[in-house]
Amino acid sequence: MTPRPRPAHTPDEPALDLVPVVPGLHMLRFPIGQAYVWHDGDGALTLVDAGWAGAEDAVGRALREVGGPRARLRRIVLTHGHRDHVGAADALARRYGAEVLAHRLDAPVVRGEAPVPKPDLPDWEVPLYEHGLTTPEAPPTRVDRELEDGDVLDFGGGARVVHTPGHTPGSIALHLPLPGVLVTGDTVASVGGVRLGVFHVDRAAAVASMRRLSSLRPLRAVCFGHGDPVTEDASSVLRAAAEAARP
Repeated sequence: MTPRPRPAHTPDEPALDLVPVVPGLHMLRFPIGQAYVWHDGDGALTLVDAGWAGAEDAVGRALREVGGPRARLRRIVLTHGHRDHVGAADALARRYGAEVLAHRLDAPVVRGEAPVPKPDLPDWEVPLYEHGLTTPEAPPTRVDRELEDGDVLDFGGGARVVHTPGHTPGSIALHLPLPGVLVTGDTVASVGGVRLGVFHVDRAAAVASMRRLSSLRPLRAVCFGHGDPVTEDASSVLRAAAEAARP
């Protein structure tokens, strides 16, 4: 039976549901977009993306539910610089003393030093994009460590950074081989089925990045920036979606 999500918000905050994915991993689901929290079992937590600006109290309650009252947020890894993923990162980093990590190419956007790159939108994506802009703008957020492809982060038995340009120049995914988890960011989505995500600055590069992700093994769970994680036949589902993707 699929566990029921538990709300972790008040009426004045963006809605947030806490959803178990696999042992050690929970999804934080917002009205638009989602984040993930990994618990290594020693009270140390890693947050992958941070949700909306103004959601820090709701995220904090979710972190305590996952890690207990003494839970420590050690780091926040940002898959890219869009507002629905970066929004609460600054407030959470200040509150918990957490390190903030982002790819070198998106770090200036996260810091507020460079504009968010404009996506190349097909006509059908325009109304979706305008709806996404209803989320609050993200404040400038410090980046303590700039990441590169192949970097290995100290959580989940070793989380490897996979550079996935296309959605933004500095988009990344995280592959945790030991538990078999892949977090794709917004390169891939599972809204209406697993497929290439939307709002890319370079769709052809995004397709190439998706195909690279589909070659990773092992995959017990594939987790997206938008849409429910896949936890059954994850490798074959992602591979089929990548083969069907077109620039």
